[in-house]
Parts: sequence; structure tokens; C-alpha cells
Amino acid sequence: MEGSITELDIVIRLCLGFVAGGIIGFERSSRRQVAGLRTHILIALGATCLMLLSIWLPGQFSRTADPGRIAAQVVSGMGFLGAGAIIRLGNSIRGLTTAASLWLTAAIGMAIGAGMFVAAITVEVLSLIALMVLHRVEIKIFPEVRNKLLELHYNHCGNPDTEAVREILKNFDIEDQSVSVHQGREKEKNTKVRFHINIPDTVDISKLAKALKSSGGIDHIQIKEKF
Repeated sequence: MEGSITELDIVIRLCLGFVAGGIIGFERSSRRQVAGLRTHILIALGATCLMLLSIWLPGQFSRTADPGRIAAQVVSGMGFLGAGAIIRLGNSIRGLTTAASLWLTAAIGMAIGAGMFVAAITVEVLSLIALMVLHRVEIKIFPEVRNKLLELHYNHCGNPDTEAVREILKNFDIEDQSVSVHQGREKEKNTKVRFHINIPDTVDISKLAKALKSSGGIDHIQIKEKF
């Protein structure tokens, strides 16, 4: 084959693109993300192939052709694919890290296609550190906060002590946005209080429930998704 790369180079680089995409994709699949193993492999393979094509075309047809044109289109095109991995759930947005990993996988594939193996390996290792190691550090230092609906069901029709509940929530580093009280009929002896809260993932729900029940008069507690 006429050109700057041999057929053996093409096979090796495509295989490396397959492996590189598979490693990042495996990490994403292990976290049940919308774009997992197969998606990342296909992106890395496609990016590697297009980069090889960018290098091969000028050698075949015109030495003055710009080998970066196709690569530039891959970078811009990944923005549309990455946007499909971003999901809005209520007041929260998920999938940004997966979208970034898709874009990064394309970059690694293009680096492999261009023969920049040291750069590709370095980025692959650093990306795995960011996705696996720093993920654990981030959760420990900055736990994710979720919007929830806390429902407290009292066994009386009197005014519940919401200030005592707020104090307990504060002790668990839970922020309450608003509270609403729904009084039941006198003969039913049932009052329901709803708190819109921001609760960190690190909160022990069983300990929280025990602390809330100790405030008195609470039959049962429910924590629901906030929509």
C-alpha cells in the first residue's frame, strides 16, 4: 500500500484503539452508565480509523492536503454524541462524566491513529486515575447531595415540633428547603409533615430515622424521590 503507514501499522493501531476504548468502557459499564463497554470501543475504533484515513489520504492523492481536517470533524462530532449521554433527572443532571469520557476516548483513538503511542498511553492512564481513584476521593470529600422528599407521619392531630426535626436534620448535615404540614381529621389522629431536603449520600438512613422517631409522636418515616 502506498502511503506513510503500512498495513501492519494499521492493524496494530486499530487493535490498540480497541483495547484503549475497552479499558475506559469497562470502567463506565461497571458504574452502570448509559454509554459503556461497546460504545467506548466503537468510538475509539472509529476515531483511530478516521485518523489513519487522515494520514493516508494526503499520501495517496495530494501532498498538500491537510491531514487534520477529518480529525477536526471528529472532535466537533463527538459533542453531539456526548450530549446524548447526558440525562436530566428531576433537578439533577447525570452523564456529564460519561460524555467527557466519550470525547476523551475519541481523542485517544486519534492519538493512536496518528502513531502518538506515548501520548495515548499517558492519557489512558491519567483518565483511569481520574475515573477510578479520584472518584473515590471526590465522594469522600464532596459527597453527592440528592433532592428528596421526607415525609413524617404523626400519630396525633396536634401541631408537630418541626423545629426539633430541623435541628436533627442539621445535625446530619441535611439542608431543608421547605416544610408543609397536612393536618388529618381529628378522629383519624394523623398529621403528615413534608420536608423538601438536600441529603448527602453519606448519611446513614437508619440512624436518621431513629433520631427522628426519638423526637416523639412519629409513627413512620418515608424518604421519596423529589420530582
